[in-house]
Amino acid sequence: MGTNLVNNVVRLGFKLSEEDQGSINSITLFVSLLCACIVIGHLLEENRWINESITALVIGVCTGGVILLTSNGASSRILEFNEGLFFIYLLPPIIFNAGFQVKKKQFFRNFIIIMMFGAIGTLISFCIISFGAKELFEKIGIGYLDLRDYLAIGAIFSATDSVCTLQVLNQDETPLLYSLVFGEGVVNDATSVVLFNAIQKFDISNIDVQVTLKFAGNFLYLFSASTLLGVVVGLLSAYLIKKICFGRHSTDREIALMILLAYLSYMLAELFDLSGILTVFFCGIVMSHYTWHNVTASSQVTTRHAFATLSFIAEIFIFLYVGMDALDMEKWNFVKSNPGKYIGVSAVLLGLVLVGRACFVFLLSLLSNCTKRTMTDRINFKQQVIIWWAGLMRGSVSMALAYNQFTRFGHTQQPANAITITCTITVVLFSNVVFGLLTKPLVRWLLPQSQHLGGLLSPEQSALLPLLTSEQGLDVGEMGNVSLRRPSSLCMLLSQPTNTIHYYWRKFDDSWMRPVFGGGGGEGGGAPPGSPKGGGDILH
Repeated sequence: MGTNLVNNVVRLGFKLSEEDQGSINSITLFVSLLCACIVIGHLLEENRWINESITALVIGVCTGGVILLTSNGASSRILEFNEGLFFIYLLPPIIFNAGFQVKKKQFFRNFIIIMMFGAIGTLISFCIISFGAKELFEKIGIGYLDLRDYLAIGAIFSATDSVCTLQVLNQDETPLLYSLVFGEGVVNDATSVVLFNAIQKFDISNIDVQVTLKFAGNFLYLFSASTLLGVVVGLLSAYLIKKICFGRHSTDREIALMILLAYLSYMLAELFDLSGILTVFFCGIVMSHYTWHNVTASSQVTTRHAFATLSFIAEIFIFLYVGMDALDMEKWNFVKSNPGKYIGVSAVLLGLVLVGRACFVFLLSLLSNCTKRTMTDRINFKQQVIIWWAGLMRGSVSMALAYNQFTRFGHTQQPANAITITCTITVVLFSNVVFGLLTKPLVRWLLPQSQHLGGLLSPEQSALLPLLTSEQGLDVGEMGNVSLRRPSSLCMLLSQPTNTIHYYWRKFDDSWMRPVFGGGGGEGGGAPPGSPKGGGDILH
C-alpha cells in the first residue's frame, strides 16, 4: 500500500502521465543545454572567431547526434518544432529588444538607405532567388514543386538573420555598419514575412496587372499600418505611465505594464493580420524614446536588463533547436537515395543567396552614394563588402517559414519538400558557421580600428547635428568635410533631406510630443520623481 502511495503521489500532488513525464525530461535537458550554451559562450567571449550563435548551433548538433545514437536513429530532437512557439513567444522579445536598444541616432540618420536595403533590396533578392530556383531546380529534378512553392523559397531565403548580426557586429566599434545591417535585417525580416503571407493568400495561378497592383497595394498597407500600430501602442504606454505615475507607489506595476504593452503590440498586429515584426520593432523605438524616461531610475535599469535577458534566452533557444534538428533522420532518409540532388540544391540556394544579395547591396549603395554630396556620407566599397557579407547569414526566420511551407507540424513525407527542408537547414548551418566565423576577421581586415568610424561623424560632431541636439542648432559650422547649416529652405530640403527632416522633427518633438508623452531632454518633458534627467536620444 505504501509503495502504491509513493508511486501515485508526485510533485505538486498530481500524477503525471508518461507523455507529461517525457515533456518534463525534455524541457529539463533543454534548459540544461541553454545553461551550457551561456557558460561556454562566456568562456569563448574573447575569441575573435566564435560567437554565442555558433556555440549554440554546435552544441545543438552534438546533442542531436547523441540523442540520435541513444534512440537508435529514431530522432535527434527533444522538442517538436512549432511555428507558433517561434512567432508568438520567441521572436517578439528579440525584435522588441532590438528596437529598444538600438542607437536611434544612427538608425534614423541612415533611415532612407536602411529602408532601401530592407524593402527594395529584399524584393530584388526575392525575384532573383524565386526565378533562379524555378529554373535550376527543374533541371536538377528534385520532384514536384508548384509556383507558390518557388515564390515561398524566394521569401524564405531573402530573410537575413538579424539575430546573428547582433553577435558578429559591434554597435560601438562599427556603428554605421551595425545600424545599416541590423536595421536592414529587421525590415528585411518583416518584408520577407509579409511577402510569404501574401503568397499564401493570393491566387497566383492567374497573375495579371490587376493582381500585381493589388499585391503591391496590400504590401504597402501592411508596412504602413504595422508601423503606425507600433507607434500608437508605444505612445499609449508613454502617456499612461506619465499620467498615472506608477513609480510613486510600485515600480513593479510600471515594469509589468511596459512588458505587457510591448507584447500586446505584437499580438494586436497578428490579430489584425499585420506584420508583428515591424510593429514590435517600432514600438520598442518609441518606448525607448518616451516611455523609458517616464519610469523611475530603478525601473529604467530593470527594464533594460529584463528585455535584454528575454531576447538573449530566445536567441540561444532558437539556434540550439536548429542545431539539433539538423540531424532529423525523417528528412535525411529522402536524401540518402539522392545525395547528388541534395548537394546540387544546397549549392544552388547558397549561390542564389550570394548573387541576390550582391545585386541589391552594390546597386542600391551606388544609387545612395549618388545622392550624397560629401565623401564622409558615402558608403565606400569596403563597407559595401562587409554589408554584403554580414547579411548572408540565414537563420530562425528562414527556418520557421520553411517549416511552415514544406512540413506539417515538423514532419513531411514528400521527397521534394524533404529535400528543400534539409537544404534549408544546410544553408542555415553553413551560412552561420562559415560566414559568421569570418565576419569579425573580415571587419578587422577591411576596416582597421582607426577606420571603424569611417563614413560617420565622430560622437562630438554627431552631437551637433540637428537630430541629436535639443538646442536650436548651428547656423553655420565646419567640421572636417561636413558642413552643418540650419535647413531653412526647400533647397536645403532637397540637398540634405535627412538632416532637414530631423531638424523639423526635433522642433515638433520638443514643442508637442514631449509635453504630452514625456521623455528626457525636451522642454516640458519632465520625468517623474526618481527618474534621471537626460537626453531623449540617450544611447542604451
